[in-house]
Amino acid sequence: MIYSAAPLLLAMTLLLVGSPLAQASQPGQSQTGGESGQQLDQKGGASESVLASVYVQLDFLHQTWPLALSRTLTLAFASVSTTPRALTGLNLTTECSIHQDGSTYCACLSGYRWNASVCSHRRPCQSPHSRGPCGCLVFSPSEAGYCQLLPPASPASCLPTVPGILSLDSEVQMPGNTLNVTFVTSHETTNRNWFLRPSGSPKPILLQPGTQVSLTSSPGLAVLSIVNISHKWAGEYMCCFEAQGFRWELNQVVKVPLQATDVARLPDQLSVSCATSPGFQLSCCLPSTHLTYTASWSPAEGSKASFVNTPGSQCFVLAVQRCPAADTTYTCELQSPGLNPLRVPVSVTIIRDGDTTCPEASSAVAWNVTKAGHVAQAPCPVNRTGVVRRTCGLDGSWEPICSGCTDTGLLALSHRAWLLRAGQGWPAAEVPQILAELSQQALAVSSPSDLLALLGTISFLAKVVVDARTQLNRSALEALLKTTDKVLDMDASSLWTPAQEQKPSMGSDLLLAVETLARSLCPEDHPFSFRLQNVQLQTQLLGPTVPADYRVSFSTQPPLQAHIPRCSLAPLGHNGTNISITSLVLQKLDHLLPSNYGQGLGDSLYATPGLVLAISITAGGQAFDGGEVIMDFEDAGGTPHCVFWDHSLFQGKGGWSGEGCQVQTAPASPTTRCLCQHLTAFSILMSQNTVPENPTLELLSQVGLGASILALLVCLGVYRLVWRAVVQNKVAYLRHMALLNMVLCLLAADTCFLGAPLLPPGPRSPLCLAAAFLCHFLYLATFFWMLAQALMLAHQLLFVFRRLSKCRVLSLMVGLGYMCPMGFAGAALGLYLPRGQYLGEGACWLSGKGGALYTFVGPVLAIVGVNGLVLAMAVLKLLRPSLSEGPQAEKRQAVLVVIKALLVLTPLFGLTWGLGLATLLEEVSAVPHYIFTLLNATQGVFILLFGCLMDKKVREALLKRVCRSQSPNSTSSLATCETSIPEHSKGRREDAR
Repeated sequence: MIYSAAPLLLAMTLLLVGSPLAQASQPGQSQTGGESGQQLDQKGGASESVLASVYVQLDFLHQTWPLALSRTLTLAFASVSTTPRALTGLNLTTECSIHQDGSTYCACLSGYRWNASVCSHRRPCQSPHSRGPCGCLVFSPSEAGYCQLLPPASPASCLPTVPGILSLDSEVQMPGNTLNVTFVTSHETTNRNWFLRPSGSPKPILLQPGTQVSLTSSPGLAVLSIVNISHKWAGEYMCCFEAQGFRWELNQVVKVPLQATDVARLPDQLSVSCATSPGFQLSCCLPSTHLTYTASWSPAEGSKASFVNTPGSQCFVLAVQRCPAADTTYTCELQSPGLNPLRVPVSVTIIRDGDTTCPEASSAVAWNVTKAGHVAQAPCPVNRTGVVRRTCGLDGSWEPICSGCTDTGLLALSHRAWLLRAGQGWPAAEVPQILAELSQQALAVSSPSDLLALLGTISFLAKVVVDARTQLNRSALEALLKTTDKVLDMDASSLWTPAQEQKPSMGSDLLLAVETLARSLCPEDHPFSFRLQNVQLQTQLLGPTVPADYRVSFSTQPPLQAHIPRCSLAPLGHNGTNISITSLVLQKLDHLLPSNYGQGLGDSLYATPGLVLAISITAGGQAFDGGEVIMDFEDAGGTPHCVFWDHSLFQGKGGWSGEGCQVQTAPASPTTRCLCQHLTAFSILMSQNTVPENPTLELLSQVGLGASILALLVCLGVYRLVWRAVVQNKVAYLRHMALLNMVLCLLAADTCFLGAPLLPPGPRSPLCLAAAFLCHFLYLATFFWMLAQALMLAHQLLFVFRRLSKCRVLSLMVGLGYMCPMGFAGAALGLYLPRGQYLGEGACWLSGKGGALYTFVGPVLAIVGVNGLVLAMAVLKLLRPSLSEGPQAEKRQAVLVVIKALLVLTPLFGLTWGLGLATLLEEVSAVPHYIFTLLNATQGVFILLFGCLMDKKVREALLKRVCRSQSPNSTSSLATCETSIPEHSKGRREDAR
């Protein structure tokens, strides 16, 4: 647009003969970084001719005058006169217009271009006469620049020769391929940049290295590579560079065909009742692209097709006026010259009489009659993108509405952030802009998909800042903190919980992204302090010589103080670099972060105030995660645990870990002091039902297991000596067989459990998996053999005169003792290992998350309950006088021995697991933990004492074996043996019968 008093520069080319080169200029005209005139030929001597250019500024009152003047004044360059100082050429070079703000917009006309130094010192603008990054420049009202004549063209062309070429194997690139654009030149080039002008975009986008873009260069060669391209990478590629004192531009159009996933169908399936809806409408929409597509629907009989243009896309709509007689698949076919047709199907199901259907329903969306088992679809409201779906159940009832609608503004920002990380855009300019817009768009969050788009944008920006080493100014950081404050205030039940079901790691991702962006403040903006309801930030820039400890305090609930000793900061400034410390406090995170606890914290329940402190240190542009930090949290009641959020735990979902942190409590102090040896997101967990990791408990467990293993080995040795003497009737055989198998299983289980901590933990460790499976199976087998012994006693109590079949009972006992535990252990392995929920974090044992541990706890508690009932029944039976009317005294004695063993063992197991449940209750001291550990670890000792040595027959047989091993010269020993053997000889004969 030419406004009043708009200047136009006129270049006159003169031939000077017999004089030195005279540089001409006009008064009052200057150009930054260059001369007023341009030397065209320096081959002159005293008698040779040279060319010089004189620039004259012309002002016009009407925008049509410059065009008319150019037709009148333009002279051919070839008409060179031999007369000295003759005018040989007259051309318009620069068109300038005065803008509304008073500044002057100047653009080069054909054959002329800005000097490279001018481009680097002026702000660009838009002009209809110029394209490219340096086509139009902004000047102040008191000055105007002029464009310079380009270098001479080749003889065969009237246009100047660009010093370089772009090469591409094919203009059409298939989706998923790698695009390689090569720039070749024989000149020295500087300031080379790549740009992309997408389809429908007036502004070129700078291309930077990213997840898809890579740039390589060598002398005379530069290559732009883009992996896994799609239609989003189609457009005009430009290579801009400086050579011969000018900025040049090479262009190459790249076309990428669409894929079926790029075409939006609404609906993608449809069930329709011809009785209520004789017609319906189908549409397929394709995004803007450089390729030309023609669309057609088939079948098209009885239908009418039309185009509907929407911002950024074009829809081809088929209005079916007559309902088809049978189920039909309609196909939207998109054809571009030279490419295979793209076919997108839409299935239409006809509802017939007798079909189960869901009735019409009207809420925020009108739902038509839909066939059972099908999904009804509806477009999203205005300013929202996506589809609303609702499934018609098999019983003809509507299921809940599933909204896939996302706010258009949030989706656009998420798309910009994704492309920015891929390589489209300049991070230093784009990141602050997106953060500023995101702070406003956060108010539009009304659904889980909106929240996911918002948090995804923040995560993308954090990764861009890290990859590009971008620094943020205060306004950008304030926008981020305002957005974070709004996010932390969002409703948990309607937004956070449904969103976390779709992406469990979103809370951890938000924490990591905010940490990353918060420490990216540029050094010039330190110190910086910002406070909102849920977010507080304090930054400080320390010199190379740290004078004292770094201290910071926050007025949170509960209050929080932290400091870093000088000894941890001093080594960071040894190269004379400044040290930047950022302290960030986030609140209300208790419902956002998952309840995942790493090694040492177990699977117990904890209470967190939702307060997280993140401290980061940067020196010389490098972030440091090491160093000692001391934090003081106000006590909230219970047992404190100093923890940090480890983003790598639980397959990337994150979890609390106490590694490198310890509690330092002072007597009569209202605060808990945490000392950590690293920098990350810290917090404090309060537990009233757990005891912190205690070396005494760990030592007690290891010593108890060792004693148990030793006792079980002794028990096996005793059975090896007296086995034939104690199994002389069926009752004794079956009871001791059950006890022997229980000893073997418990011995193997204790050995495996004691050695498991020596193995490398993790689901990728075969040894760790094997140890967890064996411990699960063997401990379950121990309890199932105990159940077999209890059931055998119950049978004897209930069916006094019914004889037992030795082979049949033994087969049942083996099946119960080994097959049932194998079933539980195998089911747990097959069900939870593929989900990543089989092993606990950092341990070779079952995980309490997801249910794997319950496949052990459930059967054990059930067995303990059954054993308790059998024990109660046995005690009641013994208290009745009719018990003496049972079988002979020897069998009665055997029953009493079994009852005596269960009377000790069953309460022992019940008490042990009862205490295990008690440790999960609130307001429990540390005593149950110690009792629980002691009784479980020394289980083998109790089996040796009560199950083996308290058996009278075992003691007698063992004594007899000892007497036989005595020397014949020992008179007292022989006398003892002679008096003891006859006393029980009768019982042994009866057992033999």
